[in-house]
Amino acid sequence: MSVDKDETHQRLKAAVHYTVGRICQKMGEDQRRRFSRQVVAAIAETTFRQCDIFAKDLEAFARHAKRSTVSTEDVKLAARRSTALSIYIQNKSEELNQEQRDLKKKSTGKRKSRDTEEENKE
Repeated sequence: MSVDKDETHQRLKAAVHYTVGRICQKMGEDQRRRFSRQVVAAIAETTFRQCDIFAKDLEAFARHAKRSTVSTEDVKLAARRSTALSIYIQNKSEELNQEQRDLKKKSTGKRKSRDTEEENKE
């Protein structure tokens, strides 16, 4: 790994560790439990490795489809191993698609009203 990649790798790992620590702290407060540093480190390492595997899978799916960009379909395919995650991602995808359709309707509506205003001025 080059120096920049290694530095980025370490920074990402530290960010994951920090985030896992915060989540464990919050859950611990809610459940009146404590997580040892070793447990937080193990969860963070497992999470980081799983994210790395997930990213490599996404890249492979996009490459297989002869694309340079990962699509939502790639994410859905990668999530198939976990039923709960797959359902969650499917629902989020549908929400995003609906939001995009709504935005298109709004912009189309604005354009039509501007066209009508201009016609009325003439």
